[in-house]
Amino acid sequence: MQPGRDIERLLEVMARLRDPATGCAWDVEQTFQTIAPYTLEEAYEVLDAIQRGDRADLCDELGDLLLQVVFHARMAEEEGSFAFPDVVEAITTKMIRRHPHVFGPAEARSPSMAKGLWKALKAEEKAEKRARRAAAGLPAPDEGLLADVPAILPPLKAAVKLQEKAGTVGFDWNDPKAVLAKIREELDELEAEIDARADRTIVAGELGDVLFALANLGRHLDVDPDVALAATNQKFRTRFRFIEAALKADGRTPADATLAEMEALWQQAKTAG
Repeated sequence: MQPGRDIERLLEVMARLRDPATGCAWDVEQTFQTIAPYTLEEAYEVLDAIQRGDRADLCDELGDLLLQVVFHARMAEEEGSFAFPDVVEAITTKMIRRHPHVFGPAEARSPSMAKGLWKALKAEEKAEKRARRAAAGLPAPDEGLLADVPAILPPLKAAVKLQEKAGTVGFDWNDPKAVLAKIREELDELEAEIDARADRTIVAGELGDVLFALANLGRHLDVDPDVALAATNQKFRTRFRFIEAALKADGRTPADATLAEMEALWQQAKTAG
């Protein structure tokens, strides 16, 4: 089989890989549950390529992510749930429906009209989802304000999403300084539990409160906490490599150095930028 630029060739490749008789044993034994972690990993690798500005890697990583979509769709087709064309039709329908100011009649093509239609369209989609689940004998979906925030999201991202949702009904701070005060309050509570040598579960809960409040501060400052932390992680990598290189030039490793020596090198790394 030769590669191609058409999506149909990719679908053929996946069908061959999943063939129980002639396919790849590893691909055949996979399930939605076993593939899901790879799907998440590929999404992160796409993000990494974007943040590094590496377009060649981005092309490859987008292909890997697309393969994940095709993989899930193939497994669904095998069990009779849906197939790849249904995925394409569903998202195409959703995009056209949600953008009447682009695809609809001329009278719907103003920004104000588009904004007014958005909530109505979302409400219609939720009603249709309820009807589909009822027809399939499934329980009604959670319709609380926070129901749209997937529990599987990375915790920092989920925290921001939950706070944004709560903020739409006024459950929010109105000043970043108020969030800072909340962070100090949460830090005091964490310190008190540490001093009291509290149960690890209690300490973990207080630490979670601190992280949740920090994520909220990022939101109020219009700073994505995931992006900010990723930048700090990279800064840490760079500076620690500086420490390793400096010690290696002296015939040593970090394990051979004292904390004071490594701290001094760390300050040099900071000065070096």
